[in-house]
Amino acid sequence: MTPQHHLPADIERTSMGIITEELAQRGLEIPPENAAVVKRVIHTTADFDYAVNLHFTPGAVAAGVAAVRGGATIITDTNMALAGITKPGLAKLGGQALCFMADPAVAAAAKEAGTTRAVAAMHKAAREYPAAVLAVGNAPTALLAIADEIENGLRPALVIAVPVGFVNVVESKERLFAACMQYGVPAIAAMGRKGGSNVAAAICNALVYQAAEMLDPKARGWQ
Repeated sequence: MTPQHHLPADIERTSMGIITEELAQRGLEIPPENAAVVKRVIHTTADFDYAVNLHFTPGAVAAGVAAVRGGATIITDTNMALAGITKPGLAKLGGQALCFMADPAVAAAAKEAGTTRAVAAMHKAAREYPAAVLAVGNAPTALLAIADEIENGLRPALVIAVPVGFVNVVESKERLFAACMQYGVPAIAAMGRKGGSNVAAAICNALVYQAAEMLDPKARGWQ
């Protein structure tokens, strides 16, 4: 085997070209405003199902880009998703990413309420960062907590709803997306069972790269 490319920037550009070509071959047309997000998720997962599974409320990507361009905080439900979000891009925009899952106060609140840390973490996010981007890649209970908060008046900048699994995953995404549609909250959701912390991070990065004008890897300092 002779590798076609060696440099990271070349590899990413070639990968995105292959993704664009295969989407066309499959007859999958992605609205231009959503293309960077969909392609970034496919690039991360090598799974073209996301071209169909990813659902967007009207203007969701534009709202997310505007939020992170304005320095909005991103809050994740796992430290894995947190680790995957581009820090140089956020720094360029004056933003930050946080995860409250290891916060002792969150653990105590979850124990007292008899619920999960993910639920307690999202309630903390709603109190302290009501205009945040909320990125959920693991916990369906986090989505249910966010839906409750939205019904009670929370208006986050964007909800990324992409938990993976078999128990309450499909239902939580459907409820969250319906609540966002009803109350005008921007949302991106991977409907069905697929998702994960890597998908949550990929969507966040797609938004950050657009906001910071770093879609091309050369703009990230790659050679």
